Amino acid sequence: MKVEQVLHMNGGIGEASYANNSLVQQKVISLTRPVREEAITNLYYKKLPRTLSIADLGCSSGPNTFFVVSEIIKAIENLCRELKQDSPEYNVFMNDLPGNDFNNIFRSLDSFKNEFEKNSCGPCYLFGAPGSFYGRLFPNRSIHFVHASYSLQWLSKVPEGIENNKGNIYMSSTSPLNVLNAYYEQFQRDFSFFLKCRGEEVVEGGVMVLTFLGRRSDDPSSKECCYIWQLMAAALNDMVLEGIIKEEQMDAFNIPQYTPSPSEVKLQVQTEGSFTVNRLEVSEVNWNAYDKNWNAMDFEWEEFESLGDGGYNVAQCMRAVAEPLLVSHFGEDIIEAVFSRYQRLLAESMSKEKTMFFNVTVSLTRNA
Repeated sequence: MKVEQVLHMNGGIGEASYANNSLVQQKVISLTRPVREEAITNLYYKKLPRTLSIADLGCSSGPNTFFVVSEIIKAIENLCRELKQDSPEYNVFMNDLPGNDFNNIFRSLDSFKNEFEKNSCGPCYLFGAPGSFYGRLFPNRSIHFVHASYSLQWLSKVPEGIENNKGNIYMSSTSPLNVLNAYYEQFQRDFSFFLKCRGEEVVEGGVMVLTFLGRRSDDPSSKECCYIWQLMAAALNDMVLEGIIKEEQMDAFNIPQYTPSPSEVKLQVQTEGSFTVNRLEVSEVNWNAYDKNWNAMDFEWEEFESLGDGGYNVAQCMRAVAEPLLVSHFGEDIIEAVFSRYQRLLAESMSKEKTMFFNVTVSLTRNA
């Protein structure tokens, strides 16, 4: 499986699309806002650039696509008014893999631009930047602010040498030690190369704010990060037992993801050397994005008349993310059956215990 060719969120606006199932990601963006505001404020005070270049890596498509960019521009405009400065020009680069639904993004451009023209903001030029962020994307010293949320946990490829991860599709408590090591080593290589590439592209004193789907624990097989995939593996294993999926097919499928701990992120930044860590935090959100016990800072959830079935909500969220990977390996015929089983397993687990996604957010400054 060539990850670059098959890794993308479900496009369009259908029931299983990412556009309609990205509430968890929206909550995470809201939770991490203070880190971004601090980073962009410090950057602007120090640089006062006449042209500000912003890159959103792993932008996907849907209601979240322009949220962070809009937020950053609003923050800069407030600073300009406070400092009695003219607004800068904004160059905005939206990056994702080529399989991303860029058409959906481009269709939303007019409403995005109209909002800022209405508020007399500086001119904004928006560009699509398809390609893997595990490689160069922009010219040397051209970017001031880099943002990535829920994208850097995706690896450039499935780790090698994990053929003995039988019955699993990701790291788990039953994975052999060599599997855990292979996943971590692939993360180290990928994140180090990511930092090196961004180190060449970001201006001196420029900033990055990166949010990973991660874990608090130092144990890479912790339920904090692995349980959601263990339940999907259980659904697939049921289908193996029923003869719907071949066992060798199941054994050959592994998710190209690594959910790091804060210490692993910090260690890799320090080892690579292009950036300095300013802030490092962990947050959490419920698996079920419609959980009525969660209070957002900026969203009015009462618009949702019903919170719906938790198992269904989480299954749809995961389907929007994982369906292209599953289809590329198992084919389309098994998808409905897999997610039907997965939904039941999710609902059962969520009825018995608290189920949370953990997020590791780091704010970095480009060294001189």
